[in-house]
Amino acid sequence: MTGIGVEAGAQAARSRALAVLRVRGRALGVAVLPAAAEVILLAGAATGHLVGPGWDAARWAVGVLAVLVLLATAGIALVVARARPAMTPTVPVAEESAPDLYRMVRDLAERLAVPAPSAIALTPDCDSWLEDRTHPAHGPPARTGPGAADLPGEGRRPRRVPVAPVLVIGSPFLWWMRVGELRAVIAPVVAGTGPSAQPDIAAARRFVRGLDATLAVAATPRRGPLARGACAVLGRVARLLLGACREHAAQMERGVAAAAAERAQTVDYGLRIVAQEQVGLAYAGWDRLLTRVALPAWRMGRWPARLDAGVVAALTELSRRDRLAEGFTSRLGERPACDLLEEPGSVDEATSLLAARLFHGGPAGPRADWAPVDWQSYPEEVVDRTWRADAARLHRVLDSLGPRPARHTAAPTLARILDHLTEPTDPATEPTDSATEPMDPATEPMDPATGPMDPAGPAATAPGAALVPARTDARTDADTDTYTALTAADDPDEDDDPGTERSALLAAGLSAEVAREENAVPRGATAAGQSPPCTLWDGGALPLVPLQPPRSARELLTDHITAMVCCAAVDTAGAVPALDWLDGPSLLLHGERAADLTPRVLSLIEEGDPGPLRDWLAAAGIRPEKPIRLV
Repeated sequence: MTGIGVEAGAQAARSRALAVLRVRGRALGVAVLPAAAEVILLAGAATGHLVGPGWDAARWAVGVLAVLVLLATAGIALVVARARPAMTPTVPVAEESAPDLYRMVRDLAERLAVPAPSAIALTPDCDSWLEDRTHPAHGPPARTGPGAADLPGEGRRPRRVPVAPVLVIGSPFLWWMRVGELRAVIAPVVAGTGPSAQPDIAAARRFVRGLDATLAVAATPRRGPLARGACAVLGRVARLLLGACREHAAQMERGVAAAAAERAQTVDYGLRIVAQEQVGLAYAGWDRLLTRVALPAWRMGRWPARLDAGVVAALTELSRRDRLAEGFTSRLGERPACDLLEEPGSVDEATSLLAARLFHGGPAGPRADWAPVDWQSYPEEVVDRTWRADAARLHRVLDSLGPRPARHTAAPTLARILDHLTEPTDPATEPTDSATEPMDPATEPMDPATGPMDPAGPAATAPGAALVPARTDARTDADTDTYTALTAADDPDEDDDPGTERSALLAAGLSAEVAREENAVPRGATAAGQSPPCTLWDGGALPLVPLQPPRSARELLTDHITAMVCCAAVDTAGAVPALDWLDGPSLLLHGERAADLTPRVLSLIEEGDPGPLRDWLAAAGIRPEKPIRLV
């Protein structure tokens, strides 16, 4: 029954591949129609049937049209054949560095009665697939047939033999899964090399990939009008052909996948059920590790060099906390799949660097401002430096909003932040700050057109307004939030963000400061948006897959105030920075993780109420009036 299923899936895939090739054949047929008409007209003239001035004019017109269409067809066909298909960035694994892994894959292919993959590569993602890299632009030429070197004549090209696709394996699988689980997971993928070797399916795939690459070529910015016109025609033809064969290509791939899955059922079927559970768990742990642990390090110019080893620690911690994952740690006594590599540490470092490049847009290699960091140094090199950098930025922005209050010393303190964000409830008890102190007439701001500004006007009650461009369309309703008026044009999704006027203005200043810093430092060798779309998958526009959208102004303010509190805890209460495998940077206060800080910070930001945060600081023994170290 398995053989019947495999045969049915393969036949369905082949029929769809033939449909794709028929689309190509029809396109070629349409292209040669003017030439065929010209042949008929010339034959009619030669036999004396189609003679006269009208037929002569028709022969000239159709002949010119045929030549133009044939030239255009040849040019388009050349671009489709020569355009470089997209290739996923991966870390190649040579057979010398992983002989056991190659041996396992070849044994698996032999059991499945399919060709073995030509090579193995790793990707920093929880997925596995086959990738055709036979295009000449992707690397060295295809392997030659036996005895090609002995053929007489140096100018004769060696005979090419079919090359199997490359097996791409997600690197987290190698570190988290056991050897048997990895074999069960990649069995359906390896089984796909069988249909890939079918000539019709391979030709259809080459045609579709060529059209996709042609679209990328057509989208490349061109300067000359002739080049832009040619690219427009090229893109229109490629889109037309892709639209005609899109459904057939999708059904062909579904048939290939169905045939591969049916064939792989004969290998480790029972173990595959358990392995699929590990796939979901590995995906959750990998996503958490990247967003909570790796991303803060990347923002600081550090890249964790052992991300794959870190996912094991993260999933082990998840198993300890989550009762649903309790049984997964018992597997750790078995042989991990990373033992199939000769040097797993160097491979882990390479995939970690690639992950930083893909998900954050970091440079392609280490340099002075882009250095690796190990997990032991992470709290000191990343967590503590992140907190102090955010605290320094917060005080710089606060200084730009107005003069420092007289009661606060020149040294940065947490008390200044609390006083600034506290929402006054009574004029008699209102804190004296730059936003509320009466202005001296000598230093009163002047309006070039109208003279001295009214101290009660918007300029006096909106410190930091100079950081945000003035808006001529701002509403004047009494209930209109100042932050909404300042940022509604930039981020309409934040219109409903709660917060006081002071916190909103401070958040706007932080957003502007962070934006300036990010624009001043380019990411990697090629910054995002500076390369043509045709090289997106080859390291052009980075990051390819941003992990998170840009932080909102309120999120930035929350992170900066939390960092300020953590710095005060470290400097005045003996707390230490730490790494939590699931939540990222954390604060250890008296040997325990401080997990209840964020709600109190939000109370200060959203309501202007410092009471909950002050109570927390007092209970923890943190003194907000003491200066903190920013560097």
